[in-house]
Amino acid sequence: MCHFIIAGRRRYDSGVTGLDISAVIDAPPQRILRAFFEPQALNAWWEVAHAVTTPRVLGPYAVAWHTTEFRDAVLGRLGGVFRGTVMQYQADRGFFVADAFWLPPDGDPIGPMALEVSLRAEPGGATHVHVVQSGF
Repeated sequence: MCHFIIAGRRRYDSGVTGLDISAVIDAPPQRILRAFFEPQALNAWWEVAHAVTTPRVLGPYAVAWHTTEFRDAVLGRLGGVFRGTVMQYQADRGFFVADAFWLPPDGDPIGPMALEVSLRAEPGGATHVHVVQSGF
């Protein structure tokens, strides 16, 4: 079971430079962290084609998607690479990626950005997940 709380407006609204999403997921924090760092797990939920992610301070965080035929009106074709550096990592609390950029298949890199994932264990084995991406 998953409950989403989304703060902010649509991506293309002027003045919005980030994404702020919270969810309660029926899984322990360690399993959720694996979903952000293990290539097979990233493929399962984010459809990542390739991943080089190291869950430690100064580890790389790079994920790549196949280029789509679909063309977004603003961004062009989707896919490409998201890359940054893990600056903070706590095995049961989350991580922070800085100096992140999205390298789209068409056009210039988008960034710099930051990605922060915070985890808090909930009663009954669930986890509150808070994801903030800022700077795009």
